[in-house]
Amino acid sequence: MEIRIGIANTGRELSFETSEAADAVKKSVAGALDSGATHLTFNDSKGNSYIVPTAGLAYIEFGSEESRRVGFVA
Repeated sequence: MEIRIGIANTGRELSFETSEAADAVKKSVAGALDSGATHLTFNDSKGNSYIVPTAGLAYIEFGSEESRRVGFVA
């Protein structure tokens, strides 16, 4: 699944692929925001970790969970 995170006062967005289910990621984000956590932690499919401050979140976009097709379709 692809996740794109917009950060306030920044011209770029953070974009990465994760192997976690969309519902699990949404639940962890909602839980962190509801509890007043200062940051969110994400792990991508390559083993990288990202820490994002909740105060700077502009948006979080969740992509589809299906993998992209590669090649030509006849």
